[in-house]
Amino acid sequence: MHESRLGNLLGAAALALSDLMLARVREAAGVSVSGAAALVVLAHAPGVSVTELGRRVGLSQPATARMVMSLEAAGLALRGPGEGRTVPVTLTAAGERTVREVLTSRAAGTEQALAGLDEDDRRVLTRLLEGLLGRLYTEVGSAEVLCRLCDRACCTDGAVCPVGQAERER
Repeated sequence: MHESRLGNLLGAAALALSDLMLARVREAAGVSVSGAAALVVLAHAPGVSVTELGRRVGLSQPATARMVMSLEAAGLALRGPGEGRTVPVTLTAAGERTVREVLTSRAAGTEQALAGLDEDDRRVLTRLLEGLLGRLYTEVGSAEVLCRLCDRACCTDGAVCPVGQAERER
């Protein structure tokens, strides 16, 4: 099966941007990409359970438990007492600082990729990405999963998040 040139270009750009962004995120966090995503999730949903945290970052229960233990060992997160098998996880002050560093480094990576675009191209790309993200939401089915490394304030400052809008319309 042959894909279109546009699909091929989009795939190559998505992979390159992902590689660039995730390398910066991993370096800023000092933990795995899943660990960095977990920190960002915890910043938006303090006290989320270990199970729900794993769902949002795409890890199995055992892998999530190991990741949370490594985040605790690094002084970035804490498991709290829970009810029954539900164990909440929160950020430490160091974890909150790391989230800011992760989001800053992620933004630097995406801005580097966008640096050559003028304002008109940026407006067009914004409109296209808003539509694409709305459609991708229907495939992924979860704003929490799709936006696990997003700077949510950046996306909603003076605008409507296309993923959040797609979720509300669902």
